[in-house]
Amino acid sequence: MKVCIFEDDKFEQLYPLTYLRPTFELKCGAIKLWERISRFYKDCEVIFWMREVLVPVFKKSLERVNEPQLLNDDVLCINGRFLLLDDNAPSLKGDEEIGIQGDSIVYARINKERISGKTVANLFESLQNMKTVLSKKEVNFPLISYPWDLINNNGKAIKNDFEISGGYVLKGELHPQSCIYGDSKKVQIANGAKVHPFVVLDTTLGPVIIEENAQVLPFSRIEGPSVVGKNSQILGATRIREGTSIGPVCRIGGEIEESIVHGYSNKYHDGFLGHAYVCEWVNLGALTTNSDLKNDYSSVSVYVKGEPMDSGSTKVGSFIGDHTKTSIGTFFNTGAVIGIMCNVVGSGGVAPKFIPSFCWYLNNMFSKGYGFRMQVETARTAMSRRKVELTQEDIALLKYVHEITTDAREKMVKKSRMG
Repeated sequence: MKVCIFEDDKFEQLYPLTYLRPTFELKCGAIKLWERISRFYKDCEVIFWMREVLVPVFKKSLERVNEPQLLNDDVLCINGRFLLLDDNAPSLKGDEEIGIQGDSIVYARINKERISGKTVANLFESLQNMKTVLSKKEVNFPLISYPWDLINNNGKAIKNDFEISGGYVLKGELHPQSCIYGDSKKVQIANGAKVHPFVVLDTTLGPVIIEENAQVLPFSRIEGPSVVGKNSQILGATRIREGTSIGPVCRIGGEIEESIVHGYSNKYHDGFLGHAYVCEWVNLGALTTNSDLKNDYSSVSVYVKGEPMDSGSTKVGSFIGDHTKTSIGTFFNTGAVIGIMCNVVGSGGVAPKFIPSFCWYLNNMFSKGYGFRMQVETARTAMSRRKVELTQEDIALLKYVHEITTDAREKMVKKSRMG
């Protein structure tokens, strides 16, 4: 039997995190959503289905993407927003069945006779049609529906990852003048990782995972459950609070709490990041800070599909898209949403809660900056510093997102010009 991890029609609810990636490429805990699913079904061939516009980029890394000919066996299709924890997952065994949660298809178990040899142009649409022929079962599984769901489940996911990966590991360097405060068996320090002197790893609330070739510099404190990803660097005197996932290839300083930094992003200097999700190739300038709690302790609203929505949570920080940059002294309010390839310049006040993709925000005004071509060249330069190539497939995807975000961007720019 094969397992097919598919992206459904709720990806827009996770913008800006999913402009440049399918939903199952999002991280929660130490790994991505698809890796959690694949890990559970390790004896099955795993294939993937996503928006067609994403295929040229992800076919290189995931390989088996949007290929109908691979649907040549009994298939368990699993929604890529599924957060697989505690072995609570659909069974490979049993009759054909489709699991429904609200208006979402969580999984579908399909015999090869029903799907083999047929042309499946869009797997999700095919699954929608199968609702009328397959036995339906109402289920209650954890699904990631909005960006804050990733943050709210991150600590639990890290604990789960620690246990599944074998628990205590000490292969890297833990300097004798560093300190594990709490259970000394609640740490993983992988090969090539270095924990410098005068570092505190606090395991009283959960495990601390330091992945391959990561470094934690002196006078830093990391509270579990937390993960420092491969080849990341935690700078001196950094405070990492519980429920935080970093990396890979990040440089982190200042204070960070219950946040996910997807990878290849920098928060090098002082400043606070809390209850936030930061995508790739983001650079947060010195003292960049987000609020994650309102003064009246009420629930935080977040822009979803261009409209404010009550998150139902009192602790919500910011959601920052890929390739965005902030200047020194940039401040974000609770529930801020910043699109991809934005340039946000601190102007002495708090930035707007919603900044459309490819926008500059400078002197309390929105503009298009130097335009798409220059933004691409900036991304190329930033990526080359980490020896990563910006491919033609990447540029084509960026151009597509630039086009679909035109209306939101022009609306903000026009509003600024009118005062």
